[in-house]
Amino acid sequence: MSDSTPLQGPTTGLSPADDLPLHQTSEPIRHVASTDRNFYDRYYFNLHGSSDELFCVVGVGQYPNLGTQDAFVAVRRGDEHRVVRASKELVDRSDSTIGPIGVEVLEGLQRLRVVVEPNEWGIAADLTWDGAMPAYLEPRHFVRRYGRVLFDSTRFAQTGRWTGTLSVGGETFDVTPDRWWGTRDRSWGIRPVGEGEPPGIRAAVNELFAFWNYAPMQFDDFSILYICQEDEHGERELEEAVRIWHDPDRAPEQLGRPEHHHRLVSGTREIEGSMLSFPAAPGGGLEIDVEPLLAMHLMVGTGYGLEPHWRHGMWQGPLVVEGEVLKVDDPRMWGLVDTVSRFTCRGGDVDGSVGHGLHEYFFLGDSPRYGLSAGGGAP
Repeated sequence: MSDSTPLQGPTTGLSPADDLPLHQTSEPIRHVASTDRNFYDRYYFNLHGSSDELFCVVGVGQYPNLGTQDAFVAVRRGDEHRVVRASKELVDRSDSTIGPIGVEVLEGLQRLRVVVEPNEWGIAADLTWDGAMPAYLEPRHFVRRYGRVLFDSTRFAQTGRWTGTLSVGGETFDVTPDRWWGTRDRSWGIRPVGEGEPPGIRAAVNELFAFWNYAPMQFDDFSILYICQEDEHGERELEEAVRIWHDPDRAPEQLGRPEHHHRLVSGTREIEGSMLSFPAAPGGGLEIDVEPLLAMHLMVGTGYGLEPHWRHGMWQGPLVVEGEVLKVDDPRMWGLVDTVSRFTCRGGDVDGSVGHGLHEYFFLGDSPRYGLSAGGGAP
């Protein structure tokens, strides 16, 4: 097949995005510069009522070199874990609607709209996101394993507020920005996606990480972004700690090296509470107490890796829509955990400030500091 062979579908590679001055290579927008099969381009959003009443996560991704795009909406409400997901062939990169799920950019880096059309799994939404802080470019994520680049991605993050309606299992919530907050990110680059590849030399090792911890937290006047990725020896592969004022005229403040202190539910890899500390923070050392309110096991039903037949970027067909409703005591509830949490500042120049946001974590393999081994949970 020559390079000039048209794509499958009604176009030859051109899309409305090609009418904008956005090109980074001599190719149409449909074709990315990297030929790595694992190139991806994703949206992530979450929504909560600054409480334990529900937690909603939305993801939309494109995989140009796999010819697919997919999306999911997951909602934790009470003891139910409810998911709708969709996948279709990627033809037009400016089309971010997959089945009943779609994202529309109303004002770049500030306002977006998320729509979920009614479906048989009981999730529907028409929601508008408004950023509370300027979008912030996080550190480049680069990991090489046995000579091959495993991660090479760029991501920006933002805290914000939601307006609109959300229906879950017959209940409808009037979403107002006074308390319906959330976080979002946009990332693109290279990370493992699609169908599994032959592991070769990597078969006997954990290619990812031993511990991943991420917490974008929103307060009234500022937000804090915290990242920590460690290997099984506790060595850092990625870290970030920054305070971003909601007033765009105030510059972000680096908080220095972050530290984590987690308390696990006995016999599990679940966190029951945490203290994140920033000893070198401007204005004096800062500690943040993390109180989990409602947890979602993000890998269940969404494509993050547990289901062998449905992973991000996996070819499903021209258009496939699926869903499921599970109980949170289902034995599949394992892996990456996204928790809406309450954050309380101790010390520093923001002592007593209370905020809400995401606390995300994943213990994978050994973590001697927390008494975890690859064969199971905490002793």
